[in-house]
Amino acid sequence: MRVTPAHQSLAFSRRMLLVGSAQVGLGALLVGRLGYLGISQNEHYRLLSEDNRVQLIPVPPRRGWIMDRHGKPIAINRSSFRVDIIPQQLVDAPRIVREVAQILELPQDELQRIADDLKSSRGFQPVSVAENVPYEKYAAIMVRLPELPGVSASRGFNRFYPAGSAVGQLVGYVGTASAADYEKEDKNPLLLVPGVKIGKEGLEKTFESTLRGQPGGQRVEVTARGKLVKELEPKPDRSGGSVQITIDADLHEYAARRIGDQSGSIVILDVHNGDILAMPSMPSFDPNNFSDGISSNEWKMLSQDDHLPLVDKVLEGLYPSGSTIKPLMALAILKAGVDPSRKVVCNRSYPVGNHVFHCDARHGPVNLEEAVVRSCDIYFYDTCRRIGVNAFAPIIKEMGFGQKFELPFDFQRFGTVPDPEWMQRKYHRDWQTYDTINMSIGQGNVLINPLQLAVAAARVASGRHVQPRLISRKGEPSFAPLDVSPEHLEFVRRAMGGVVDHGTAAMSKLPLDNVKMAGKTGTAQVRRITMAERAGGVISNESLSWKMRDHSLFMAFAPVENPRYSMAAIIEHGGFGAQVAAPLVRDTMTFLFDRPKAIAALAEFEKTIGGSLAERNARKMAVWRSNNGLPPLPPAKA
Repeated sequence: MRVTPAHQSLAFSRRMLLVGSAQVGLGALLVGRLGYLGISQNEHYRLLSEDNRVQLIPVPPRRGWIMDRHGKPIAINRSSFRVDIIPQQLVDAPRIVREVAQILELPQDELQRIADDLKSSRGFQPVSVAENVPYEKYAAIMVRLPELPGVSASRGFNRFYPAGSAVGQLVGYVGTASAADYEKEDKNPLLLVPGVKIGKEGLEKTFESTLRGQPGGQRVEVTARGKLVKELEPKPDRSGGSVQITIDADLHEYAARRIGDQSGSIVILDVHNGDILAMPSMPSFDPNNFSDGISSNEWKMLSQDDHLPLVDKVLEGLYPSGSTIKPLMALAILKAGVDPSRKVVCNRSYPVGNHVFHCDARHGPVNLEEAVVRSCDIYFYDTCRRIGVNAFAPIIKEMGFGQKFELPFDFQRFGTVPDPEWMQRKYHRDWQTYDTINMSIGQGNVLINPLQLAVAAARVASGRHVQPRLISRKGEPSFAPLDVSPEHLEFVRRAMGGVVDHGTAAMSKLPLDNVKMAGKTGTAQVRRITMAERAGGVISNESLSWKMRDHSLFMAFAPVENPRYSMAAIIEHGGFGAQVAAPLVRDTMTFLFDRPKAIAALAEFEKTIGGSLAERNARKMAVWRSNNGLPPLPPAKA
């Protein structure tokens, strides 16, 4: 068929119509799409754009405060700047760490700690570089963040303990969540936020669910390359709840300082309600250092210290009770029907079979009250042997020895009050006479902690089953009376008053005209004295190595006429009870009745041991670093 120009024109027109229609349709589609994106999806893309322009830097939540009975803060928060590394975002780790360290002027100790933490970390776990960073250095890091992938700088709050090491064992410490913590909380995203700390020990751990808050954030505007443009309105965090405890912070700090450089602890109770007013264990660690991120060298120093600063001696330390058991034995002797005027002649030795037990002096004829006042071992050897273990073991237990108390700590060793059944379970043997002799003066298998000793003093003072408590509650608890005659309790209180008035603790009378204290000294052996040593003269405590010296113990209550407070102190390897533990209790008890006089005594005491607690700790660290070939730490910034 011949194609004419008309046919060609018609075909061209059709093609033009099809192309034009397609173009119109495509244009309409584009216009419709643009309208859809610009109108219908406007909010969606505006938010995406905002997300690219605005970033949220998480701010760790403020933990709730821990306060004493008067509302004085024991653990609080301070605003701070911090720098972290997120391992999974890190590129060229050696360069990044080196540059950050230069900006922050970190010591070599910290560089090694960061390197070790990076090696052991998992991708999700932030590694702390520095806390409490000065604002100038924080700003220097912020402007360089685009050049430092994996580095995070944030503003938040740091845990602060005003009393430092005086409250270390009481409150514990906080730290960054570990991989195990993260898994345990079902991968809680809060634990990934740099700067979030959780309770690791002590009250910080026990009350974690109460103290932990909700994180906030700082909104910042950035460029497409991630450079900071400006800070926008922050999203506030929500702080955790506060916890109030029965501790008197001033008393607790005083007692901690008064322990000095000794290794030991002291417990103070209100005998009316069982409130624990103070329970320092010294030496201790400074929880502020754990909050900031403790260095490997400081951890090494603490863990190698033979005075065990990482152990809470109040609850975890176990010691023979020594002669502090004698007032409790006196109650058992009276309950067994023994005439308190009956006398036993003390010639300083007491043979049993082929063994001879000894006393520290030749007291001559002594009755029960004199035996308590002068701490005569021979009287208790003989009388406890007569009444038997089944007559006194139940009384000792009722007074608090061997008991575990309901307290907000996940560690508590409660010791041993042996009896024939215990001996069979433990050693598969019968109870022997020498077991009775040893137990009568608090040696052998008798083991107690300082809290139990303070409870025993409180029960003697009040005649009730006082239960210690650490959480403040309204109202006075009702304690059941002891299964002990009031007349017998009065007899023992009078004897304990004699101990301080004219007995073994006469040098530790309270320096007060209107308040008298009752108490009982104790000296607990930690080594066996052989017959050969006795024949040649017993080696003095001062001549022995520290770990071979006797423990020093003292229990007390005051005022004698109307007891309000009980105390117990145990100083490890401190020597005679009247030498170290009793003066410690005397000064601490004085604080409760005449604070200025006690503070003056403390000032004089600290002059003899080289200054305040903080000064001695700093000096101790400097000596340790020098002995281990480490450079001095830079001066602390105010």
